[in-house]
Amino acid sequence: MKLKLDENWTTTNNKQPLNDAEVERFNAVLPSAAQVKHAKKPFYCFVHFGMNTATGREWGNGTEKPMDFNIERIKPAQWVKVIKASGATGLILTCKHHDGFCLWNTGTTDFNIMHTLYADDLVKQVSDECKAQGLDFGIYLSPWDMHEETYATPTYNDVFCRQLTELLTNYGDIFEVWFDGAKGAEAKAFEYDWERYYKLIRTIQPEANIAICGPDIRWVGNEGGKTRSSEYCVVPEYLTKAETIQKHSQQTLDGAAALQKISSKDEDLGSREVISKNASLVWYPAEVDVSIRKGWFYPGGGKVKSAKKLFDIYLRSVGGNAFFLLNVPPTPKGVICRKDARRLKKLGDKIRAVTANPVLEQRFGELRDTDGYIEFKFDSAKQLRYCVFNEDITHGQRIEKFELFLLKPNGKYKRVYNGTTVGMKKIIPLKGSAIGAMLLIRQSRSTPFIEKIGFYEA
Repeated sequence: MKLKLDENWTTTNNKQPLNDAEVERFNAVLPSAAQVKHAKKPFYCFVHFGMNTATGREWGNGTEKPMDFNIERIKPAQWVKVIKASGATGLILTCKHHDGFCLWNTGTTDFNIMHTLYADDLVKQVSDECKAQGLDFGIYLSPWDMHEETYATPTYNDVFCRQLTELLTNYGDIFEVWFDGAKGAEAKAFEYDWERYYKLIRTIQPEANIAICGPDIRWVGNEGGKTRSSEYCVVPEYLTKAETIQKHSQQTLDGAAALQKISSKDEDLGSREVISKNASLVWYPAEVDVSIRKGWFYPGGGKVKSAKKLFDIYLRSVGGNAFFLLNVPPTPKGVICRKDARRLKKLGDKIRAVTANPVLEQRFGELRDTDGYIEFKFDSAKQLRYCVFNEDITHGQRIEKFELFLLKPNGKYKRVYNGTTVGMKKIIPLKGSAIGAMLLIRQSRSTPFIEKIGFYEA
């Protein structure tokens, strides 16, 4: 086949400007230090556990009593151990869901775990266990509160900020704060003071990223593990407000199932064509949130996703410039069930196997104007399984089109992948024997910065 090596970012750049005022504007949008740190740990788990676990519901109704939480034995150490085995690096706990039941020793309401038979601070237990076993800890706090009497009054924002302050102050470092915009159709009209919430987080936990209804990490657009073929981190700023608008958020319990079946309305959020029409741009990477089961609380429909299915989502999310947030709901017995644990262990084995057998790993940096394509030679024929590489995102997201070729033992190149975005990470599954490879970058927003490229055997 004709490789057309002379058509690359250093020459034609796929007929797109390589360096002009617009490109400079795009490349001026950079991640914060916290976002860069987050990109190094792109896979973590959600733990939905609370009053709904005890009552067997997905959404409560706000009329529950503390003693309805009749779970007396909970094993956070088992949760953390199972989640760590999955390859995840963090755990986000639903400290308060829509029913308003708080899993910590809060001074804002008696509707909390201290007034149950369990009578202990579960947030502290989980956060302590995360620290002991080496997982990052994050919090989910529902702005919608069915139980709180002050909800839909200005006083509620004070109550919510007190709850947020308790969680940000008393449980160590927080890596992510997760807000959603879900609000029942019957809920009273009320505007949350988002900017006040954000300022509070920035003050107490400046290294925490604020997700979904927040300015640091955006929702991918569905809860079914769907991903885009081209995921961008540099997107229009208006997307940071998209999920804070109630009409765009989940408003019914049945809406949860619908969210699992749809993709985002906008497949293209960050191409030149899209962002050139927007004056304000932000670094706003996507997070793919999906449950190991159909629902978010146990039993969640009962059917558990296979390790193969979960790994496919991992490859498409983490391997496609997005974060992966996998929900794992503990049972009313206070543990993650054996079936889920087995699936998670298999997922972890698959993730670890990706980079277990390196053939060649090479670090770069800013490419030269002679690096339209980069060739790699192996010391012998290798049975390749993956290519993993990433841009140095401290210089933005630049690569827009590339091709990967393998040099076969017969001395001929074969194109095995035709891609667009790279960003935080690209994972390309491979198969077959090769004695070398070539990365050909066709299009870029100015000079590419590649942090690392690796090729791995099965």
